[in-house]
Amino acid sequence: MAKAQTTEVPYTQVSTTETAKEEKSTAAHKFVLKTPKGTRDYNPDQMAIRERVFDVIKTCFKRHGAVTIDTPVFELKETLTGKYGEDSKLIYDLADQGGELLSLRYDLTVPFARYVAMNKIKSIKRYQIARVYRRDNPAMTRGRYREFYQCDFDIAGEHDPMIADSECVKIVAEILTGLELGDFVIKVNHRQLLDGIFAACGVPASKFRPVCSAVDKLDKMEWEDVKKEMVEGKGLDPVVADRIGSYVKLSGGRDLVAKLMEDEKLMNEKAAEISLQYMKLLLDYCDAFNVLDRMSFDLSLARGLDYYTGVIYEAVLTGTSDTQLKTPKTGETVGVGSVAGGGRYDDLVGMFDQKHKKVPCVGVSIGIERIFSIIEAKAFASDQKPRSSETEVLVSSGQKNMLLERMKLCSELWAEGVKAEILYKCNPKFLSQCQFCEEQQVPFLAIVGENELSQGVVKIRNAATREETTVKRQDVGSEIKLRVRGVP
Repeated sequence: MAKAQTTEVPYTQVSTTETAKEEKSTAAHKFVLKTPKGTRDYNPDQMAIRERVFDVIKTCFKRHGAVTIDTPVFELKETLTGKYGEDSKLIYDLADQGGELLSLRYDLTVPFARYVAMNKIKSIKRYQIARVYRRDNPAMTRGRYREFYQCDFDIAGEHDPMIADSECVKIVAEILTGLELGDFVIKVNHRQLLDGIFAACGVPASKFRPVCSAVDKLDKMEWEDVKKEMVEGKGLDPVVADRIGSYVKLSGGRDLVAKLMEDEKLMNEKAAEISLQYMKLLLDYCDAFNVLDRMSFDLSLARGLDYYTGVIYEAVLTGTSDTQLKTPKTGETVGVGSVAGGGRYDDLVGMFDQKHKKVPCVGVSIGIERIFSIIEAKAFASDQKPRSSETEVLVSSGQKNMLLERMKLCSELWAEGVKAEILYKCNPKFLSQCQFCEEQQVPFLAIVGENELSQGVVKIRNAATREETTVKRQDVGSEIKLRVRGVP
């Protein structure tokens, strides 16, 4: 039987063809080296600023007795669905993996409520600092990203009215004061009061949330534009919209509470009557916490998220010098809106577990990215280079063949908790070591040489003043800690 004839394609011919295809594909789509839209990298100087900001926030949260938890970066899609109102369109949905429909978390509040319900928790005071994701149109110079950190503080459990709420306001004031951001005001309002106003003005109950969402835009839009959205977008009667306008343009303090309590038509609405009593309590408690002078009872504050049920608040910077700064590299002007916000959400936990007893919650979220944009711009404007390294001492020598001795001393300092470094050269020039300290803002050098080794001492040199002091080798660690930290 004749053997079938075959034609082999040379390997080199296949390889050449595939290479040509790859080259053609590469030419058609040139790779651009960049971060995804709405995200950014952070260099060491920027991270130094961020770490200091995080430290101020964490210290405040812990000072108020909060514990911390962590939750997954993505949740079941149904966990997040129906919790954010119109903002639900900004949730990042993921491709089906393993039979589960998942979404990246939009905030830290809904995952927290899911955590409380799933673990049958009745009472907890927690903080969480983590990334969240929004499929939004980013505005990088305003600290508005698609991936960003939130710093949340929440109190869950049955408590007497307005005590926990006022502590959340106090926490916002402490953090913004501690970060030295300049003048700010914390706007407060009550969701039930807004519902009462809407009802008194003749808004159908079915349109409370859509109208509330429109009112929430008053900090970015003129009243006429908001009214137009109510009438044309929400189908509201223009007369009803004007009635709402007569209320939402009001702001004040205890005087506004008293004024609204004299409004007979408004007081006919039970929701308005009760919420004004709560607002009076809130202002009294905030006065006791010494933050009343930082507050404004502002009826235009609505906060668009659907899960809020009671008191709502938002912190806004008021100093123009702090909100109109230049950003590094681009020189663009920074314009920042609210830097913190939150409120009461008593029904959210119950949405996950109908059998579990209702767990009222109140919390606040710090807008870390916007705050960082301001502090970074301030540092740029003042031309002050932040210190990115925390190194306290550079172990050095002016003589050759001292690498092993430098390594030994560095190891001893590490064991004592001192932040120390050496240069990765066998015989670095002493001038190079001094220049390293100047560039990295390392305050001290620990110098070893033949004489120091024979005497069992080390020279400590102040990098800025060049003053040198000789100390016993066993005392170097405590001496450095005393000079840098004030504690041996």
